[in-house]
Amino acid sequence: MDVKMEPGNAALDIVLLRTFLEVVDAGGFALAGERLALTPSAVSGHIRRLEQAAGTGLLLRTTRSFRLTPAGELLYAYARNIVSLDQEVRARLRNAPAEEHLRIGASEDFAGAWLPDVLQAFRRRNPGASVQLRVGVTADLVGELERGNLDLVFGKQCGRVPAGGRLMWEEELVWAFDADGAFDPAANVLLAVFPEPCVYREAAIAALSRAGKSWRLVFESSSMAGCLAAARAGFAVTPVARSQLRSGLRVLGAQDGLPELPDAQFYVFTATSSRVAGELASAVDASGKSSRFRSSPRW
Repeated sequence: MDVKMEPGNAALDIVLLRTFLEVVDAGGFALAGERLALTPSAVSGHIRRLEQAAGTGLLLRTTRSFRLTPAGELLYAYARNIVSLDQEVRARLRNAPAEEHLRIGASEDFAGAWLPDVLQAFRRRNPGASVQLRVGVTADLVGELERGNLDLVFGKQCGRVPAGGRLMWEEELVWAFDADGAFDPAANVLLAVFPEPCVYREAAIAALSRAGKSWRLVFESSSMAGCLAAARAGFAVTPVARSQLRSGLRVLGAQDGLPELPDAQFYVFTATSSRVAGELASAVDASGKSSRFRSSPRW
């Protein structure tokens, strides 16, 4: 039954506004419910009550998706400010700092694939927070964390659990090569990899060695874009998480004489118990688990 909309006179409940923001940022009712510890029907009820209070529809729903109405777009901007002001006031009343600076380290998988989208949404939720991002090799970034130079590190491992890290999710590691290039299964495997230490490099060499497959390092780059370019050119094979595949690349496997690679394990390492750091870590965790890097995640 459609809700009849009349000009709203009721105050806009901040709880309902938070639910509305979560639905938009999460991209759906079910995921928003998980983050808010509510059932999807409860989330739907919050949105319905908010629309009644606003006196207009905020979301245009289909069976599989939704989009904001013009009124929804307007309310989203105001709701973000209202909720942020509420958080600031609560912080000031507790004599807590309203602003916080986060120093984040991330492997290139995170930084290049989807962390910018997560950070953008995080910034909308925490306008008083500032972020410093350092991209690098996981082992080096964890070392910086242990020395007190970083607050959070998002990184990857293959087959081992580092001390202090919390596993978020796993993803398939694959061999990438030129989509149109000929690959000789009988020839030495020419590799394009990151410099040491790199878990993808270690996993690739270990897998080839166990399989008795001859290999030769012909391309080394500290940039994933460089390794992918070498693969697209047919110059070498590079090990990457499946989500990193781009146009012009194909996956090589047993039919090409290449051994199976272990899954890449994605971790978060923390050196702070602050609310905003925990919120960012939870958001990255939820985003990765919901998408597994298979599509562009929304937080």
